[in-house]
Amino acid sequence: MTAMGATGAIFLGLSGYALTSKKNFSFMGGFLMVGILVAFLAGLGAIFFQIPALSLAVSAMFVLLMSGLILYQTSDIIRGGETNYIMATVTLYVAIFNLFTSLLHLLGFMNDGD
Repeated sequence: MTAMGATGAIFLGLSGYALTSKKNFSFMGGFLMVGILVAFLAGLGAIFFQIPALSLAVSAMFVLLMSGLILYQTSDIIRGGETNYIMATVTLYVAIFNLFTSLLHLLGFMNDGD
């Protein structure tokens, strides 16, 4: 429930910020692309080498990157830069899903009693 609430709060907060501020966040596109690629490769490394600290670091990176992607995509939809609304909706859905699962992983590790 905490991860769901945090995901909702992050999405509403970032989308509200993109709506109310008149800033253009299109400059974040390249950084997000490279960051997601690096985080994905680090995630594969965490799986193959079974390093728990790297897995947590990847989850934290994905929380930040997916937050940036929500801000970028929402800004792109508002400014009219995105004309394929189906693709924009799928991108937002994947960002919210990845944000939720990363928060679940981080909060699950913090609440683990082992």
